Amino acid sequence: MKKRNIKLKTVFIFLFSFVAIAATKQDIYRKIKDSQRTINNVYKYLITHYVDNIDLEKFTKMSIDNMLSDLDPYTVYLVDDQKSGLDMLTSGQYGGVGIQIGKRDNVITVIAPADDSPAKRAGIMAGDVLIKIDGEDTESMSMDDAAKLIRGKKGSSVVLTIERFNEEEPIDFTLTREDIPVKDVSYFGMLDESIGYIRLTRFSKNSADEVEKAIVSLNSNALSSIVLDLRDNPGGLLNSAVSILDMFIEKDELLVWTDGKARQSSKKYYSKSDPIVSDDIQIAVLINGGSASASEIVAGVMQDLDRGVVVGRQSFGKGLVQTVYNIDRNKALKVTTAKYYIPSGRLIQKSGYLPEEILADTTEADSLFETVGGRVVKGGKGITPDYVVESDDRMPILLASLRKGLFFSYVQKNKHNYNSFEEVLNDPILLSQVEDFIMSFGDDLNIKLDGENNYLDTRETLMNLDSNNISITGAIELLDSYFEEKAITQFDREQEEIKQWMLMEFAKHFDGEQGRMSISKKIDEDIVKAISILEDPFVYRDVFIQ
Repeated sequence: MKKRNIKLKTVFIFLFSFVAIAATKQDIYRKIKDSQRTINNVYKYLITHYVDNIDLEKFTKMSIDNMLSDLDPYTVYLVDDQKSGLDMLTSGQYGGVGIQIGKRDNVITVIAPADDSPAKRAGIMAGDVLIKIDGEDTESMSMDDAAKLIRGKKGSSVVLTIERFNEEEPIDFTLTREDIPVKDVSYFGMLDESIGYIRLTRFSKNSADEVEKAIVSLNSNALSSIVLDLRDNPGGLLNSAVSILDMFIEKDELLVWTDGKARQSSKKYYSKSDPIVSDDIQIAVLINGGSASASEIVAGVMQDLDRGVVVGRQSFGKGLVQTVYNIDRNKALKVTTAKYYIPSGRLIQKSGYLPEEILADTTEADSLFETVGGRVVKGGKGITPDYVVESDDRMPILLASLRKGLFFSYVQKNKHNYNSFEEVLNDPILLSQVEDFIMSFGDDLNIKLDGENNYLDTRETLMNLDSNNISITGAIELLDSYFEEKAITQFDREQEEIKQWMLMEFAKHFDGEQGRMSISKKIDEDIVKAISILEDPFVYRDVFIQ
């Protein structure tokens, strides 16, 4: 009798839960229906009664964009070529001509043509200035707009008009677009006899294969450590991040899970196979404020499972998962459908992505968690490195030169003067020539010394207050002299760093990425810090001791 009562109670509880869930779903559907009716009525009356004729397609897109604008920035309505970025991630290639472009001196410039690409075979060179795309002037064009015009369907043609140093007239290149593979590992190699390095720039369909090839190649050396560089990596495909973690983490470990409203949004991802990187190989993961999404998963899992040391600066803080719903061939809706969590249980997503007035659940989330070894780690604000690398003293001339691409420009204008990198290294007047080149840009560099902005504001206030006051004008003259003297000697204070950055650009020109890394590993603060940790087993081990 007692067993029968227990069974009846169990059935009653099940039926009650089922009815409650069904009632909740009916309530949700009713609210959706009511809201949809309201939106449809507003739209109908606007279109049929508004005084002016309205472009329906543009108005519809604007309405949807406005509807989504108060949600997180990753929930977006995609039309036509806006879908191309997704295609690059999921297919691992795009239709194009194979050139990397950037802005140098405020003009769109070829950074490098890809090997065996239409651009390379046609003779397009690094440093070429792109002035027209299919006859359209690029002077006021954004980088994204230029890239969209260059890309297109495989087999179609595009005309690139370039200006080249030492050429009097612009040159037209008619190129046929091909499928250009997306290269995710931009460089890998050995930093020294035992420390390997892998630079991963995104997580696409190709990422895991490229990382695996890099690891296999590095393993052929006397490898004791790997630096995995995820700085400025905006993320991409979650499956690629999981596949890469599978190469470092023991089999059957929970790596990441997603949790969302729909059943299909809640998934758990485990490591499926034995790692190809043995557990006695030390790992350092580099991150910064540009490391987001899948980058944060990899760095966070390495940290939570005490598999590697995270070095650099706080990551971006994107812990939201998106699903793309195709509306038709040319339109899609990318919706945030879940949040992802890493082994300690922490959410990487930083708060504040939704207005509180539309958020139904305002429960405070935990912020402190523990790694598998008991170390305390923080959640909700991205990944905090185990070793935070603070930047050295501010270098205004160096920063201005990097911002305007002056090192790249200098190499392109002077590379014909040298036959090898050794000649650059042994040039006794290189630094003075670089100084003349940088300073020739004058006020265009917009160099501001430490404290100068605050001083200029105060100066203007004081002059407006009483420009005839002798005490005020005397103090201003004294401070003017101070900043003038500081400006004159500023290059001397930065010359060593400026020289190293110049050498790095020349090394890349002559010896590619391997040449650039030979200099970069000496001046890149994050890489220098990672090497110092990996070279000292006691320092590395201390990271994992609470």
